[in-house]
Amino acid sequence: MSTRLPRPWWIYRGTGLPLRDIELTKVLPKAPPWRTFTGTSPSADGASETEATVEPPAPPQDEAELRRRLGAAREGMVPDPTEVDLVNAALILRRPMLVTGRPGTGKSSLAYRISRELRLGRVLRWPITSRTTLTSGLYRYDAVGRIHAAATSDARTTASPDQAPTDTGSAASDIGAFLELGPLGTALLPHALPRVLLVDEFDKADMDLPNDLLDAFEAGEFTIPELARLRGHQPVVEVRSDDPDRTVRIRDGRVRCREFPLVVITSNDEREFPPAFLRRCLHLHFKEPERDRLADIVAAHLGSQDDDPRVAELIRLFAERSAQENGLATDQLLNSIWLATSGAYSRGADWEALLRAVWHRLDGVRET
Repeated sequence: MSTRLPRPWWIYRGTGLPLRDIELTKVLPKAPPWRTFTGTSPSADGASETEATVEPPAPPQDEAELRRRLGAAREGMVPDPTEVDLVNAALILRRPMLVTGRPGTGKSSLAYRISRELRLGRVLRWPITSRTTLTSGLYRYDAVGRIHAAATSDARTTASPDQAPTDTGSAASDIGAFLELGPLGTALLPHALPRVLLVDEFDKADMDLPNDLLDAFEAGEFTIPELARLRGHQPVVEVRSDDPDRTVRIRDGRVRCREFPLVVITSNDEREFPPAFLRRCLHLHFKEPERDRLADIVAAHLGSQDDDPRVAELIRLFAERSAQENGLATDQLLNSIWLATSGAYSRGADWEALLRAVWHRLDGVRET
């Protein structure tokens, strides 16, 4: 029972409930000397470094997205002490977390649970594919669009010789209109509180990406060469961020964080990563959820089902089937319970066959 009580050093408590009794800025210990960063944002007029500021708070996470991923925040959720220990260690040490486990065990949901509980705002999600590069996570530059806009502007000027030259701050000539920070780049902006960055399905990454990430994680900063080249005559440039409808100012093409983001890197355990990368991460492995945890997940998404014997029976059968099939995903359980209880399906003689179809194996092996 003692593991269910909050430990004195915990900031994140793993209950899924937003913390209302603390201010994170007051309880988050200072970073280790080797993980201390001092980034700032240019002042509003972009002129004086002495008036540099930090970025405004993160925009709120979309409530519909939170409910879709986590269900409703509710009392009575029992935290996993190992998970909570590792999240708090990552917060204090300013280190990324590598979260491994089978598909469907809730690895990606951890990022949203942390953000909701600590009130850190919108989660920055970076989905990984085999074509993902470090640069694509940091920023995107539409060079072709800028060339096209400049050519269009030149054509209008040629057609109207009396027209004044195009203003260097216009959308056609201002490089900032054609540059947008990616999820990683936005996470590394100088925020007063850490942003939550979800690096999703890292197994799919090109073999070079883990090592490419090391410098960004260690330095807590990066340079945008397209802006650095302009610093002599345009030191401060306003660009779009990964947050909808938000722009940020960047000085001399350099972005440097102030609070290292809380990085959740998910992996389905389908590949090994370089030792140098693993050394810089805290590793959390998600096990198969037990029956009590499955009941908590069902209650969060579908409300309390304590008085429905069908739900308890499906949870029991699902846990047994999951053990037999080398693991099933929790959304498969939610799908079966919704079929059984929503009234949309009239249960008949084909229920067992339908249940087998919903609870299909995840390793691609067909049943005989």
